[in-house]
Amino acid sequence: MSSTQMLKGIIDGCVLAIIKNKEVYGYELAEKLEAYGFESFSEGTIYPMLMRMQREELVSATFKKSTAGPRRKYYSLTQKGEKELQHFITRWEQLQQSVNQVLQNGVNSS
Repeated sequence: MSSTQMLKGIIDGCVLAIIKNKEVYGYELAEKLEAYGFESFSEGTIYPMLMRMQREELVSATFKKSTAGPRRKYYSLTQKGEKELQHFITRWEQLQQSVNQVLQNGVNSS
């Protein structure tokens, strides 16, 4: 399984977590993901994801003036998005625990 396939189910939760801390615009979000070690998340990947999240009412968007060019679309979490983030965190902790148990038992039984 490639890392891209593994990330598909995880990246939405990470994006919601980043947006929860501070409203961001698309390019800024791509930079933050890269700073956390996620590679290959271009604006061409980020914007369709943000538009989908907006349709699903997980994020809301507002246009704000930019000091460097045209207005930017900033995204923030909705109440539904905050609930989804909490569900993601719970699922992630359960998955992480299960994977760690398998890896520890698999390594120790060799």
